[in-house]
Amino acid sequence: MFSKVYSDKTLSLALALSAGVWGLYWFPLRTIENAGLSGSWSVVFFNACPLLLLCPLLVFNFRQLMGVLGPTLLAASMIGMAFTLYANGLVETTIVRATMLYYLTPVWSTLLGVIWLSEPLTRARIIAIGVAFQGLFLLLSNGESSDYPLNIGDLYSLLSGMFWAVGVATLNRWSNIPILPLATFIFFSTTAFSAIFAGVLHVDPLPDLTMLKTAFPTAAFWSIFIFLPCFCIIFRVSQILFPGRVGILTMSEVVVAIISAAILVPEETMLLMQWVGAIAILFAGLIEVLFGHKKPAEPIHSMYT
Repeated sequence: MFSKVYSDKTLSLALALSAGVWGLYWFPLRTIENAGLSGSWSVVFFNACPLLLLCPLLVFNFRQLMGVLGPTLLAASMIGMAFTLYANGLVETTIVRATMLYYLTPVWSTLLGVIWLSEPLTRARIIAIGVAFQGLFLLLSNGESSDYPLNIGDLYSLLSGMFWAVGVATLNRWSNIPILPLATFIFFSTTAFSAIFAGVLHVDPLPDLTMLKTAFPTAAFWSIFIFLPCFCIIFRVSQILFPGRVGILTMSEVVVAIISAAILVPEETMLLMQWVGAIAILFAGLIEVLFGHKKPAEPIHSMYT
């Protein structure tokens, strides 16, 4: 329906703006953490808030899942784990490193596409993979002057892109999965996985009711009114626009994340070689979306779908 009502330019603008908003994903998480919640429980609380709206809506949209319930649950669980790892990465490591390690997603998506979806392994894709791994090596290089050594957050961020790639491949196989039910299951799985991380892996104590009341306005506003609409726009528009354009436009998230972190968290410094690595990862993504395909791909082929 969107494609008949809005032009490609309008859809492209909506996609770029929505992806850019996700570049601020770190901000409410750290704001909630500063309000008293531990970083791991802030992820749980933040992703649980949209369920207040989505669960009632799922009752009226459940019939849309007829025939695709299994693939929807699989995609939602993979993307939910990706969100969980990425969000925990944002609170455990630097914002730039977490974002760039996640943005190795095109590499994992390419490898899965070749293995699972029988996509061609073109010369451009081989070059993109090589450049991306070189960028990964530089980004994770840790000289003596680095203020932020490697930590568990870097591993979380790296794994998040891998899980997202599996979710992407699943959605490519079943491109008729409805957006709203998918979003419901994604936020549910993210909340569940995040709770396991907080209570089992990090063994953080449960936040008290006072902390939750204090953090609720921030969490509800950002998760329900800001990120949830952007999330749905990204997924829906990605089903319409050409995958190469989607891949480039969604890189607005990286730009916003880097600029916002530089302004609001200037103490999170990186070495020159780490910045070179970050640029190399972005360049590898551009190579993939511009030259990686010999022919147009199936719908929903981006870092967000």
